[in-house]
Amino acid sequence: MLKHSVAGIDMTDSENRLTDAILQRTFSRREILRYLAASGAILMMPAAWANLPKEAPRQLSLYNLHTEEKLKTTYWEQGKYLQDGLAEINYLLRDHRSGEHTDMDRQLLNLMFLLQQKAQSKQAFNIISGYRSPASNEMLRKSSTGVAQKSLHTLGMAVDLRLPGVKLEALRDMAISLQGGGVGFYPKSDFIHIDTGRVRQW
Repeated sequence: MLKHSVAGIDMTDSENRLTDAILQRTFSRREILRYLAASGAILMMPAAWANLPKEAPRQLSLYNLHTEEKLKTTYWEQGKYLQDGLAEINYLLRDHRSGEHTDMDRQLLNLMFLLQQKAQSKQAFNIISGYRSPASNEMLRKSSTGVAQKSLHTLGMAVDLRLPGVKLEALRDMAISLQGGGVGFYPKSDFIHIDTGRVRQW
């Protein structure tokens, strides 16, 4: 069973669908509380999610530095995720070493969307690393420092990026303010890391 995470809480597919439903406001407050009580789930939504448009389109502009592929796509519109847009994003964020890709955590896409909105930028995120296969992660872990053995990149829950025209320190601070997960700052390599694990920074 696939698991995702919101604010550091692991979520099953059914719980992730509940998160989407909350964003779409298709459940009443009473129905949500009843579901959580029945399942024993503890769902904590980052305050940033309140700023997500419920009906308006959500777009991402991405540029993969390794493959030189560019993408501007809508992944959410009229209250639902668009499978074609999600597939395009999943492919661009694939492991460029192996060609493998996965279903990226939708909350990560929402976090990227909010970050792009907060930066008030029309530039494309420069992607250093998106999905990372376990084999690629192990290779990097053995050949370099700072690579976690159980990296969230291998779960499609993390991305390393920068945004042209926005100072790296400012981008980091914006990401931290969203409180949507982890934020790492790598000034020597000119990128920040964001993920949908527990809220933390380094």
